[in-house]
Amino acid sequence: MTPTQTSPIVVTGGTGTLGRHVLDRLRGAGLAARVLSRRAHEDDPVQGIEYVTGDLATGKGIDAALAGARVILHLAGSSKGDEDKARHLVAAASRAGTPHIVYVSVVGAGRVPQDGRIDRTMFGYFGAKYAAERVIAESGLPWTTLRATQFHDLVLKVASGMAKLPVIPVPSGFRFQPVDSGEVADHLVELALDSPSGPVPDMAGPRIYPLADLVRSYLEATGKHRLLVPVAVPGQAARAVRDGAVLAPDRAVGRRTWEEFLAGITSARSSALPS
Repeated sequence: MTPTQTSPIVVTGGTGTLGRHVLDRLRGAGLAARVLSRRAHEDDPVQGIEYVTGDLATGKGIDAALAGARVILHLAGSSKGDEDKARHLVAAASRAGTPHIVYVSVVGAGRVPQDGRIDRTMFGYFGAKYAAERVIAESGLPWTTLRATQFHDLVLKVASGMAKLPVIPVPSGFRFQPVDSGEVADHLVELALDSPSGPVPDMAGPRIYPLADLVRSYLEATGKHRLLVPVAVPGQAARAVRDGAVLAPDRAVGRRTWEEFLAGITSARSSALPS
């Protein structure tokens, strides 16, 4: 079933990095979008974007957001509470009919254990995503779930945060396969316009990097000098990450590399500086 202008695609997390990319793609395809947001925004009729204020954590306002929807792109997520948010979403979706829920999850969901306090504290995001996956899959509604690796934007945020320290502790053996959020947005919109498919193949970036290399390249690009010190992180989740649980080498379908992303960011920042 293809959405029409009279049945807007509902987007949760539409004001985030991925959400903004998705809205751009929907607008380019001539599709109307309705964004569920915790904060009030003015509608943008020129761009075909309607905003409804609501909160997935409490369920408030969700029914109004989903009224008449045929497709829901569920992009909102955090390190905790995703399971309850998914329950509120599917309950409201069931009341609205049988919309197709397209959910973006993370590679490693279901593979990174959450057995200990350190595991849950440092890697709770993976457990939260997996719990939400199960809620959606067991909802009885038509659904599609895409697992993607970490976005370049997230790696940038982590690296810039670590660079604030004079000495940077870097978890030993951690490797990541960052993917471009715009490319993930492209694929999500394709999935939203297609039939429900359940779990679809993972989407990962073109290269795998040790975390130390990602941080080091950020430091070089920004002209910062820091000492990197390897540290051993205990716990089953850390062991799973070291063993490649968050990687998808056979699904390296992303095209934009970390180096290309970083060059674009640093170039944009340089251009913004007064001459």
